Amino acid sequence: MSAMERNCTLLLHGKEATPPNEEEIRELLEDKDVEKKQEAMKTLITLQLNGEPMPKMLMVVIRFIVPSDDHKLKKLLLIYWEVIDKTGPDGKLLPEMILVCNNLRNDLSHPNEYIRGCTLRFLCKLKAPTEVEILEPLIPTIKNNLEHRHAFVRRNAVLAVYSIFKSFEPLIADGPELVEAVLQQEQDASCKRNAFLMLFHCCSERAVAYLSENLEQVAGWGDILQLVVLELIRKIVRANPYEKSRYIRCILTLFASESAAVAYECASVLVALSSSATAIRAAAQSYTQLLSSQSDNNIKLIVLERLQDLKRHHSKVLQEMIMDIIRALGSANLDIRKKTLEIMLDLIVPKNIGEVMQVLKKEVQKTQGEEGEKSSEYRAMLINAIHRSAIRFPESASMVVPVLMDFLGDANQSSAVEVILFVREILETFPHLRESVMKKLLETFPTIHSSRVARVALWLIGEFCVAGEDVAAGFTTLKASLGEPPFVPPAEDEAASNGPAAAPRPEGRPVVLADGTYASVVAADEAVGGDDGTQRLRGLLLGGDFFLATVVATTLTKLALRSREHLPTRAANMVAADVMLILTGLLQLGKAGGAGATIDADSQERLQTYLHLLSSPGEEVQALCLVHCREVFSAMLRERAGQEEAEKPAKDVAPEVHRQADDLISVRQLKGGKSDTAALELDDDDDPVSSAAGAFTGELDFAARLKRVTQLTGLSDPVYAEAYVLVHSYDIMLDVLVINQTQEPMTNLCLELATVGDLKLCERPTAYTLAPAESKHIKANIKVSSTETGIVFGSIVYDAHGSTPPGGGENRNCVVLNDLHIDIMDYIAPASCSDLAFRAMWAEFEWENKVAVNTDITEVKEFLEHVMKSTNMRCLTPPAALEGESGFLAANLYAKSIFGEDALVNCSVEKRLDGKICGYIRIRSKTQGIALSLGDKITLKQKGPAC
Repeated sequence: MSAMERNCTLLLHGKEATPPNEEEIRELLEDKDVEKKQEAMKTLITLQLNGEPMPKMLMVVIRFIVPSDDHKLKKLLLIYWEVIDKTGPDGKLLPEMILVCNNLRNDLSHPNEYIRGCTLRFLCKLKAPTEVEILEPLIPTIKNNLEHRHAFVRRNAVLAVYSIFKSFEPLIADGPELVEAVLQQEQDASCKRNAFLMLFHCCSERAVAYLSENLEQVAGWGDILQLVVLELIRKIVRANPYEKSRYIRCILTLFASESAAVAYECASVLVALSSSATAIRAAAQSYTQLLSSQSDNNIKLIVLERLQDLKRHHSKVLQEMIMDIIRALGSANLDIRKKTLEIMLDLIVPKNIGEVMQVLKKEVQKTQGEEGEKSSEYRAMLINAIHRSAIRFPESASMVVPVLMDFLGDANQSSAVEVILFVREILETFPHLRESVMKKLLETFPTIHSSRVARVALWLIGEFCVAGEDVAAGFTTLKASLGEPPFVPPAEDEAASNGPAAAPRPEGRPVVLADGTYASVVAADEAVGGDDGTQRLRGLLLGGDFFLATVVATTLTKLALRSREHLPTRAANMVAADVMLILTGLLQLGKAGGAGATIDADSQERLQTYLHLLSSPGEEVQALCLVHCREVFSAMLRERAGQEEAEKPAKDVAPEVHRQADDLISVRQLKGGKSDTAALELDDDDDPVSSAAGAFTGELDFAARLKRVTQLTGLSDPVYAEAYVLVHSYDIMLDVLVINQTQEPMTNLCLELATVGDLKLCERPTAYTLAPAESKHIKANIKVSSTETGIVFGSIVYDAHGSTPPGGGENRNCVVLNDLHIDIMDYIAPASCSDLAFRAMWAEFEWENKVAVNTDITEVKEFLEHVMKSTNMRCLTPPAALEGESGFLAANLYAKSIFGEDALVNCSVEKRLDGKICGYIRIRSKTQGIALSLGDKITLKQKGPAC
């Protein structure tokens, strides 16, 4: 076996300079300078590891390096013995190894304990069958080192005995007895740990007996030995559950250990062995103490994952400790905070909701004066957590809504949007909070400087200001924010604005709306309002945001119509006239284009429509504006709640019974040719044992396996090969069936594979020998690092005896294999996200792939379903928006890969007059690979189901 194919226990840094040749290395080794000898040995070891054997150097090293007493040279010498080939071409041990063995015996008896210990550690690495001849003469000396005065030597002597007993048991058959004697007398913690570890793995009865004798003293042992004891207890109790009570007491005493590793392992072992509330409570307390005492973020993340596992099965116990878990929010790491909030949300019950809300309220208030991306992201996470908690427990909403509404004027738009959407849902869901929330909203409305937040707030004012006092307060607030008309600046101001100091023309940017269509949003200057902040709404309108102007018109129209219920006709007409004056001013502002932007046709039409509605209000108009809008919004919330409930994993549900205990086990190979009807009804493709264990039956199904089989060679090739591809998370397993179709044996048959893309082979090919007509299953593991269509290609090479090449010997043959394409769909799973998150990712992701629609399908809805099935993606557009017959369709699709990559798709199609579908499918992702691979998949599959 070459040096490149052997196991390597070394990792050495090689210099980029040209290494010296063999003669130069010899001169350096023969030099009297110790430093030159050290450099020569390092070079020789590096070259040996790189596959350049220098057999002539072995005797030079024995002559000039072995006699040296320098410790560094001794260490390099042991590394050299480790990496060289110790056998000749015939497979027998080299004669020089006799001298090496004699040198090792001398070092094992050396007066210096460092040299003894290093030599014993080297002996642990000799595991090849041919190296038993080196170890055999050294056994008496190794046994003597078990009684050495220095702990370093004894520690490595125990490891040497352990390694030799494990690999070559006959050489040292009394190893467990010797090590047990050492363990009884040993005082050094590391020596005791190594001795106990050997007994644990090689003779567990002796380890159990020793532990039983010293069970009361375990608390005083070192932490490294306590960890091995805990592993042994786990093994004992699993083998004999009746011993549980005896050892559980020992585990509970180890919780008081000062070592964090021991406390963590105690909790893990206790959870694995016992499901009682007391044991789970003790384990959870240990985890929460580690969470608060450890400063390393990685440790905190690991502990939080363990708590998350506990939560799935013992949530009632963890509910008592929710306040201890919430303390992890004090960490500055966002991942820790996010995971803590996820655990907390699942543990909230009516008993602890008050305390939890108080903590979240304080955390939100802490972030109020902080700036920065992390602070704003943490604030958004807190607001989302409060939102979800308040929806589940309405009685807690009253204490947090006023605090959250102070963030409506937050500089971070995402936080402000999250708050206003939360307020919108609270107002609709909990009528008893409307009065207080609307009062707070009207107070904070002048502080809003984001157009998006202002649009939602205006809609809420128009919908929920119902009482006469609320309508009057809404009018007052809006008129104060809008200012007095006209909105078009006077002529002299307009002339001045056209001068050098004129404001820059606002630019629009495309966005994807909730229905999947594109729209243009003007990025107006958000700081246009006055210094006092009372007319920020007017500033946004003067900046050219006419979409906001239409929302203002909608709100004012609703308020004017509601005022007819509370005011006399004359007064109500005066209110309507005042609103019409404002709408006329907005139309004039749009036509004047004073801010550099002219009103678009849609906004102008909506403003004119509201003018007509106010001039001739009828019962149908009032019902449409004041009743139907609210009904549609309520229906949307109900549909969304139903969808979230359907997507939520089932909890507290009895596990599904896959197989009954007394079901018949069908063994297909034992069935006769004539089977009765009852037997035919059994599914032969199901494995009853795996089904009973709850295994995923999709991959076990025989028909599903056939679909994943790819033929690699032709039926007439000397070697027939086919591969079964199984994708499992980050790994791809290739099970290649190879059949020798010739009448001659094939030797040194190797399956040589290579990859294209982010795929990596895990092991080197192994040589096999196939007799005539013999078959062999060869497995190859491939690591995957990203979602990208990969290609596996290669060949099968073998030696055939049938024909003799010109030079004599065996003939090396090669069969090229067909390419294996790894499907991207194996890594993509349907996922869901909010419209806000989808739009944010769409604006952020830079890789876009635009695919023109070219299909034989004639219905737009059928085409969308076909794209969803082909790409394994979920449609985010609500089903209600896709109902009915229409000639066009726009929808957003979303999926997530197992690597955490997001895939966004916007499908916009239209049915032409000739019955064909046209349009585009846009794909966006953070990485290029997923965008291109998904585009290729859609291009290949979009023709129709037959493709």
